[in-house]
Amino acid sequence: MNLLHTLSDFLDSKTIISPSTPSYYYQGKCPQTGELLKLPRTTLAEAIAQGLMAQLQENNLYSHEGKMYGILIVELVTGEQRVIKAFSGLLNGCSIVDGWVPPIPGREEVALLEAQTLAALENIKQELIHLQQLPERQKYATLTAEFYQELQTIDIHHRHNKQQRQEKRQQLCQTLTGETLSLAIAQLETESQKEGIARRHLKRRQNLVLKPLQELIAAADTKIRDLKQRRKELSRQLQAQMHAAYSLTNFSGQSLSLQELLPAGTPTGTGDCCAPKLLHYAATHQLKPIAMAEFWYGPSSVQDKVQGEFYGACEERCQPLMGFLLSGLQSHYFLKGEESHLRFSPTQESSGNEEIIYEDEWLIAVNKPPGLLSVPGRYHDNQDSVLSRLRLRYGGELMAVHRLDQETSGILLIAKDSFSYSHLSQQFQQRKIHKVYEAILAGNLKVNTGVINLPLWGNPEKRPYQQVDFQYGKPSITQFRVIERVDNYTRVEFIPLTGRTHQLRVHAADQQGLGIVILGDRFYGCNAGVTRLHLHARELTFQHPHSGHKIHLHTKTPF
Repeated sequence: MNLLHTLSDFLDSKTIISPSTPSYYYQGKCPQTGELLKLPRTTLAEAIAQGLMAQLQENNLYSHEGKMYGILIVELVTGEQRVIKAFSGLLNGCSIVDGWVPPIPGREEVALLEAQTLAALENIKQELIHLQQLPERQKYATLTAEFYQELQTIDIHHRHNKQQRQEKRQQLCQTLTGETLSLAIAQLETESQKEGIARRHLKRRQNLVLKPLQELIAAADTKIRDLKQRRKELSRQLQAQMHAAYSLTNFSGQSLSLQELLPAGTPTGTGDCCAPKLLHYAATHQLKPIAMAEFWYGPSSVQDKVQGEFYGACEERCQPLMGFLLSGLQSHYFLKGEESHLRFSPTQESSGNEEIIYEDEWLIAVNKPPGLLSVPGRYHDNQDSVLSRLRLRYGGELMAVHRLDQETSGILLIAKDSFSYSHLSQQFQQRKIHKVYEAILAGNLKVNTGVINLPLWGNPEKRPYQQVDFQYGKPSITQFRVIERVDNYTRVEFIPLTGRTHQLRVHAADQQGLGIVILGDRFYGCNAGVTRLHLHARELTFQHPHSGHKIHLHTKTPF
């Protein structure tokens, strides 16, 4: 099986590649030396990846399944350059496909267990579908609505009768006396009692009809919870055995299992992504990596991937492995003449520099540009971000008091000491900090003002995607006001009263909210050809942790 492709296999003979600064670095610290190792995504790597995209489109073999693909430019011992390619997970249900880098060694050791577990998981999936689609659920909902309507009708009728009886009682008291009056009043009381009895009979009938359905649905829900727990346990057991079997090799010749590399636990799918497969293959075949590029091709079920776009190492699965995988090669080799010490410069994802709009002895407030992270990722302390840049500039232990989405621009507050951090964090938790955002909606909003109260839940299988969920969601409240309408766009002011992840983006996009996505928010469905998310944290008002004075920060909206 020939896995080494020439550059011309992906590039047109007329293609001209202009040298430029790499748009992204795969990077990680060597576990032994602590040196930061960096592998670039260059213009040439992107051009080769685009050539692979064109082949995928032309062959139309894999367009039905969305996944990450990757290419790695490597250098042979002769000095010639070649290209190897990989896919994440399975391709058309296969782990080994001619012309593509094979999976990490070890999968074959657990092949039987994997097949048995996948079959069990499929059975659980089908049973869950059956339990979730029980006809009794729809029957219960229909009957509940019917009984509710019937009770509403009775209540309206009884309220009308009650009012008439009160009026009649007043008339009787004015016209009758003695035993005659007593008998007439008793008659009215009897009518009232009959209506009460009729209502109780209806409630009793409702209970008799609905209770068996409720019990059946409750039993099904209990079984669903048990099945989901069983599914989680089976997946965890399979992953643990797979990760104990998977063995990665770096450029120092060192081999470790995923379990040894990540003893604290690994997310599902670790080791099956493109980057580990490409780097492991290069390390075990005496190939020197020059540049790498990963991209998404095909439909995306979680709405956070766009076909044809380039992506970096995923935070949870690949990034924790980067330092080990790149070990054995010096950083200056990857940088090709660039300075080998740590640098922070805007990448393709970070448009522009952070602007300091307020600073004193205890605080810094910056106007974060879109595309720049607020803080480094969980497994990558040196990742380019506002906090990383400020720490490089100021030194010391600066702390971000809150976060802005990577795509959102605007005011970000940084504390210089632990007291200020703690004091401001409490203000955020107690909702004492006033925040104002400005956004452009990709549509014409009909109402001018209002409040959105929709609970949000982060699906753990689709992180960081958030969705409205009245059962599991956390309370999320947003005030909004229309500023202007131009053509088919609406400029809106948002005031979040809670601070949930993606709150404004979901409250705008969800049909139970405004029903119009924020312009440029591809994550929640805006496919307009714009370069940024049109959401800006415009104002921030808080009490200074030391002086006690009210501080009001304001920035100009950049769109």
